[in-house]
Amino acid sequence: MASVSEQESAVTDVEPVETLASQKREARLRKFKELHLKRNEAHRLNHQEVAEEDKKLKLPSNWEAKKARLQWELEENEKKKECAARGEDYDRVKLLEVTASDAERWQRKKKKKNPDTGFAGYAEAQLRQYQRLTKQIKPNMEAYDKQREESGEDFYPTSNTLIHGTHVPTKEGIDRMVEDVEKQIEKRSKYSRRRAYNDDADIDYINERNAKFNQKAERFYGKYTAEIKQNLERGTAV
Repeated sequence: MASVSEQESAVTDVEPVETLASQKREARLRKFKELHLKRNEAHRLNHQEVAEEDKKLKLPSNWEAKKARLQWELEENEKKKECAARGEDYDRVKLLEVTASDAERWQRKKKKKNPDTGFAGYAEAQLRQYQRLTKQIKPNMEAYDKQREESGEDFYPTSNTLIHGTHVPTKEGIDRMVEDVEKQIEKRSKYSRRRAYNDDADIDYINERNAKFNQKAERFYGKYTAEIKQNLERGTAV
């Protein structure tokens, strides 16, 4: 039979082995728990991103621009309130913050917005003339109220109202119209002046209208027909 000392030695050897196995098991459980928490966190974040993306898809296509615009308006209103509290003019304060490059860019953008390409047709010219005249209109509210009181119900005519010949223009209105017509005539005369006649030019037309047509044809097709004309003049054309 084994002695008592041998039995105690065997028990002592088994205890460290069990302690080491227990520590490894606890480490594995702790790591498994950490992985489980990370998986739940990833699942939560993925669900949150999917929900956010679905929310963005349901928004209008111009939502980002509209949101930026609203944010800019809020900031502008706050700045206006601050300037008003300090007794300053907001427009002047805003201009002080504009750089030279920004001013040049805005000026170029403004020119591109409504470019004057010259005469392209009577319809376009009439539209530009209409826009120019409407921009010059400065309504006189006193005269408007006075005319409304004098006209009474006829100021808002119906199909049964006869107002032809009842309106008499003011002298200021007539003078303004005459001045504008004179400016139009002066401007038109610069664009409609007769071109100088060249006595040395070849006469290849039968009247003025035919001369203008030949000039247009020469302008567009002259470089293609130059060689043919030279051959005809030399008599070497095939």
